[in-house]
Amino acid sequence: MDNEIQLISDGDGLAVIGNPADVERFLTSEGLSSRDLGVQRLESVLTAGACAAQTGFEVVANSGRWVKLTNESARLVEKYGLRKSATSGLSTGVLKGNSGQIKGFVEFAKGPMTNPALLAGAAGIMAQVAMRLTMDEITDYLATIDQKVDDVLRAQKDAVLADMIGVALVVEEVMTVREEVGRVSEVTWSKVQAAPATIARTQAYALRQLDALMEQMDGKTSIGQLARTSGEAQRKVLEWLAVLARCFQLQDAIAVLELDRVLDASPDELDRHRLALRAARRNRLELISQSTEQLLSRMAAAADLANAKVLLHPTTSRAVVRSSEHVATAVADFHERLGIERERQSWEARRWADAVAEVRDKVLETGAEGVGAARHLGNETLGRARSVTGRLSSGIAERALRLRGADGEREEAE
Repeated sequence: MDNEIQLISDGDGLAVIGNPADVERFLTSEGLSSRDLGVQRLESVLTAGACAAQTGFEVVANSGRWVKLTNESARLVEKYGLRKSATSGLSTGVLKGNSGQIKGFVEFAKGPMTNPALLAGAAGIMAQVAMRLTMDEITDYLATIDQKVDDVLRAQKDAVLADMIGVALVVEEVMTVREEVGRVSEVTWSKVQAAPATIARTQAYALRQLDALMEQMDGKTSIGQLARTSGEAQRKVLEWLAVLARCFQLQDAIAVLELDRVLDASPDELDRHRLALRAARRNRLELISQSTEQLLSRMAAAADLANAKVLLHPTTSRAVVRSSEHVATAVADFHERLGIERERQSWEARRWADAVAEVRDKVLETGAEGVGAARHLGNETLGRARSVTGRLSSGIAERALRLRGADGEREEAE
């Protein structure tokens, strides 16, 4: 297969398979960074008698690289006209060239990767590489937050979290064995078969804790209450996001092990199993996304209410907005690591001087009605307004005070 590379896309990544030199030239020409795909692991498909040995070992002898599909790399699927299968959901194609150059596209009519078993095996390995990338992202995420997740978990007394710590140790042990042996035997798999239930229980528990934080904020109209509840949310949200991230990481690890086990024991079922795991993973992401989006909605409402009351409670209002912003930043980082695409939300604390200026402008526009509104703010607020606007000889605070004095003289005269 000199000067020929095979492309496979599953919607999350792009596999580039072929002669090592051709693969490297293609990736360099397109400016793409990649990871090793590990096509040698397709040997289990070959030994199961799913395809001809000569064709199969030709694939295994080749190089395989995996590219994460971003907006930039996803354009290659359209650029080279890859064709999508309605059955597997895979887009495939072959690029051929001459004189060391990969040029045009030809339909996937020949070649070893047209074999359904090998194609399913390659797709399974691609799914594993994508999940391993997410697992690495979560590891980096947990290392950068204020407290590593293990520290957070050890500080908890809940039996649910304690169980997950034990499961995590077993999963990590099995992943280490997989890396050393290159496969997941029945004995190895038996160690983690019960793990998904424990991980799911911990995930549900963490989501309930986030829901509890949201419930504490419901119906709070006092700025003091909002400051307390939003401050607690700022402290607690990061911890429960860390627990959710760890759960998701472990669930991806279990999925990687599952695909290995199916590839080894029942390769004919690999493609169906891959699609089922993909759907389950998507559902988990949606569940987590819904919970965190609702949390952001509560924090946004708190920030809006705080900004509306900044004139009377400048310091406390800013504290509420700061807490909301911290939570929004934490959730955005969490979403990014898990691959949840959401628009970044941000709230800016409204300056007290800006609020005073707005009141001043309204008073100037509405005349006596506005003066009545200014009087309603009370002596303390008027005093603050006077200090802020003292630089203006025609400041509204002085005008309001003079009018108030005139009203008092008229009342005495009556």
